[in-house]
Amino acid sequence: MDNPNKKNKPLFTFLKGMGMGAANVIPGVSGGTIALITGIYEELINSIKSFNLKAIKLLLTGKFKEFSSSVNLSFLFAVFFGVGISIISLAKVLEYLFEKNEMLVWAFFFGLILASVYFVGKMVRKWDFYSFLSLIIGTSLAVSLAFLEPANQNSSIWYLFLCGVVAVASMILPGLSGSYVLILMGNYQLIMLKSASDPVSNIDILFPVIIGAIIGFLVLSHAISYVLNRFYNPTIALLTGFVVGSLLIIWPWKIPAETIIGRNGEEKVVSYLWKFPSLSNIDNVFAIGTIIIGVCLVYMLEKIGSRLK
Repeated sequence: MDNPNKKNKPLFTFLKGMGMGAANVIPGVSGGTIALITGIYEELINSIKSFNLKAIKLLLTGKFKEFSSSVNLSFLFAVFFGVGISIISLAKVLEYLFEKNEMLVWAFFFGLILASVYFVGKMVRKWDFYSFLSLIIGTSLAVSLAFLEPANQNSSIWYLFLCGVVAVASMILPGLSGSYVLILMGNYQLIMLKSASDPVSNIDILFPVIIGAIIGFLVLSHAISYVLNRFYNPTIALLTGFVVGSLLIIWPWKIPAETIIGRNGEEKVVSYLWKFPSLSNIDNVFAIGTIIIGVCLVYMLEKIGSRLK
């Protein structure tokens, strides 16, 4: 009898890809974190890494079946089809939700990431000195992002290409948000909100970003695969630190402390004040409840994933 899990794997992979896409639209949330907690991170990295000269030769010589098997094409198609559909369909929805109640959106994703810390850290097989050191380094690097000032919007081709490289690098690394990096680079609104919600009309913006993303994927996947194979525990601990540090960036109760006006007239927040919520405010109570919902959702996804394995 066929394994039902095997039959359903493309569907589950597609849904995990949609989760990654949704995460990448939200500043402060990482698609790599979703890949980690849904159990597809290593397969994703190794599959992207398999796009090498041998695979290209198979493709160019018409050996499509061998090419598909070599690069795990069915898996990659399901993941990135899910990512693409999610980004295009959710860009407008998330923009609307941010306008209606930004704090609840942050709270939900804070709950997701908070629960992810435990499940990602659990992947470390042995917590030794180097693992703890990597955890501290990863946390420090991620926290430092919260204190960087955003740049101005730039639509030049070379800069859009660089945005694609850097944003996808951040997407692959759990805890480092591609969208948040785009905010720091000044192009979040241009790429993720304006262009992603209407890709046909903005293909001139998206094309260099996509080319940069592809190159970034290929280069970084080789680097991550190398360190995962040789330094597994410190690498996973470093990624766990990235996840921990990102909690500061998406803390729901932060108040803009300083804003600047960009050259295009848009207002940018360059620094925040972090505060603790008061339970006397009903909105804060709802936000805390939303965090709990996010934590429970990750817990349920982890249990479902464990059963499927």
